Amino acid sequence: MNIREELLKYQVQSKAQAMQIATDAAGSEMVLGELIDCFTSGDTRLTQRAAWSLSWVAQKNPEAIQPYIDIIVSQISRPEAHDAVIRNSLRILEDIEIPEQFHGEVLNACFDFIQKKHTAVAIKAFSLHVIFNLSKLYPEIRNELKLVIQENIEFETAAFRSRGKKLLAKLK
Repeated sequence: MNIREELLKYQVQSKAQAMQIATDAAGSEMVLGELIDCFTSGDTRLTQRAAWSLSWVAQKNPEAIQPYIDIIVSQISRPEAHDAVIRNSLRILEDIEIPEQFHGEVLNACFDFIQKKHTAVAIKAFSLHVIFNLSKLYPEIRNELKLVIQENIEFETAAFRSRGKKLLAKLK
């Protein structure tokens, strides 16, 4: 199977297609390597589609993603990264154990996403959860997270408010 061809085969990527690619990648290091190559290709459409499949791989087989955490973290820090790539990268980071060497970079990126007015709501929601997960290791950021949620909650969308309220309850 040529992952690049599969990702670009259709005009619109379906969930079934993304999940099939993820299933293949979760079960094969070679296929996962191809998917990672597509994820870092620089081709906007290919990278977006690979990101979606990669997020499913992380749900199916989180251990398979671990060797590629550096690549995933680098994607959230790229200023030109498409929202879909950032969103799916954060979805991955939300559900896995992030190695300590990336904690600072991930925290900075997530706090930046939350505080930027025009950041997509899903990116903000995933960022909140990633920060919350890391706050278990760094209790000193819990107050900052609470403050950011409280300052933004009334001006944000329903999705942000919902995630924010749930996290505030857990932060008490």
